[in-house]
Amino acid sequence: MKGNTRDCDAASEPGDPACSCVASWWAMVLRNLRLFPCACSALGRKIAAEYRSFTSKSLKEHIVPPLMNMMIYLNFFKFPLLVDLKRPETKIAHTVNFFLRSEPGVLLGIWHTVPSCRGEEAKGKCRCWYKAALRDGNPIIVYLHGSAEHRAAPPRIKLAQVLSDGGFHVLSVDYRGFGDSTGTPTEEGLTTDAVCVYEWAKTRSGGTPVCLWGHSLGTGVATNAARALEAKGYPVDAIVLEAPFTNMWVASINYPLLKIYQKLPRCLRTLMDAFKEDKIVFPNDENVKFLSSPLLILHGEDDRTVPLEYGKQLYEIARSAYRNKDRVKMVVFPPGYHHNLLCESPMLIRSVRDFLSQQWA
Repeated sequence: MKGNTRDCDAASEPGDPACSCVASWWAMVLRNLRLFPCACSALGRKIAAEYRSFTSKSLKEHIVPPLMNMMIYLNFFKFPLLVDLKRPETKIAHTVNFFLRSEPGVLLGIWHTVPSCRGEEAKGKCRCWYKAALRDGNPIIVYLHGSAEHRAAPPRIKLAQVLSDGGFHVLSVDYRGFGDSTGTPTEEGLTTDAVCVYEWAKTRSGGTPVCLWGHSLGTGVATNAARALEAKGYPVDAIVLEAPFTNMWVASINYPLLKIYQKLPRCLRTLMDAFKEDKIVFPNDENVKFLSSPLLILHGEDDRTVPLEYGKQLYEIARSAYRNKDRVKMVVFPPGYHHNLLCESPMLIRSVRDFLSQQWA
């Protein structure tokens, strides 16, 4: 017993390592106990702030803006399914996939299709060859698609093929949140993505013209990007707007799924508030007033998604705003091509090449 007592007393002697460990442990416990009320207080304040933030808005305000965001972008609809976007050669010839970082946390998936005249030469070539090919003198198109799906959607592949056959490089971009691109779509974010890809292409083009081509929702992205570049002092070489609207507010209330809002004034106000909350505007009608780049508008006569009248209104606004009226042109396609199939018309490539060659002469 005495031996055990001596051992116990020895373990408590000052300077003993065991004594130091016990003392340190108790000191840590005491410090944590003193900090515990502060941590609880900070956590309580955070919970209270989140609660106030949530309760300051109605349930409608919590639900409607995100719902409208989904309905505008439809980026969750990733069709066609089971497509390996990293292997574009399975869908379209002489095309390579690459990724571009538009800002921290956002990586954009892009397909580069070279002109068909270089198709044989492109076989088996690496990404570096494709990048160098941008300097070959053939014009470059940055293609900004509409809502839903991704760069492998059949009409988008068809257009890339038609443009490639017409002698263009085509950069088919999936915005943030679309396809395999990271991030969440917002109007500001999509605009940043388009500006990034245009500037990337322009710095590697060796002086070759680079054109922004927007379809449907992409027309809003294109004019936003063009206006941002114009403000920087670098007007876009050319802009093609396929099936454009005047602004997203007008386009949305006339969208087939949302036409019910026109008959319900309260719902209409809710819709307007949701657009303001999410900052969704895509103001083509305002943007074209600040542009000087050659502008070509393409629209189908039987387009039911974005009626022809909106394309005509945008054309009139742009023509009134431009000092040089020859820089603005509109081509109306006969019935049969609707909203997504202008690429099937033989008029398309001829109209584009004629306009751009005249502007770039």
